[in-house]
Amino acid sequence: MVRHAFTVEEADALLPYVREVLDELHGLRDEAAGRHDKLGVLDALWGEEIERPENPDHQEFLAHRRAIADAVRELERLVRQKLLTRGVRFPVGGIEHGLVDFPTTLDGRWVYLCWLSGEPRVTHWHEVDAGFAGRRGIAPEQRARIGRPDDPALRDDSVLDL
Repeated sequence: MVRHAFTVEEADALLPYVREVLDELHGLRDEAAGRHDKLGVLDALWGEEIERPENPDHQEFLAHRRAIADAVRELERLVRQKLLTRGVRFPVGGIEHGLVDFPTTLDGRWVYLCWLSGEPRVTHWHEVDAGFAGRRGIAPEQRARIGRPDDPALRDDSVLDL
């Protein structure tokens, strides 16, 4: 099986698009958070009574719950459709921290180019099992070896968990 390994240049070229997607995701997240806050107010006012259909705020409660569920579904759809289909990995904490990974190879193994929102370009990488805490700067001598089309990892049949 042949998989795509991003070069640093390919990852950098995709950043404007990734920034747009993250802005869209942040908007949905903020909308859901605002609705969640409103649910908190209703809960403080009514407690479990808000669940009763005869409660005067019950319909508002249901509307907020539906809107939150819709926003979560839309977040998941956007991540799948706009990031994962392009080969970009969206790790845990991606929305909160504006964090994405670009699968690539380095010296015969799969690694991730790691980008954090606010960074002007991709300047870090980490081992697949290291996560953000294992980020390392891309050394000049590594740059040319990252994502090389002749890297043996591209011919490896092992599965890279995106």
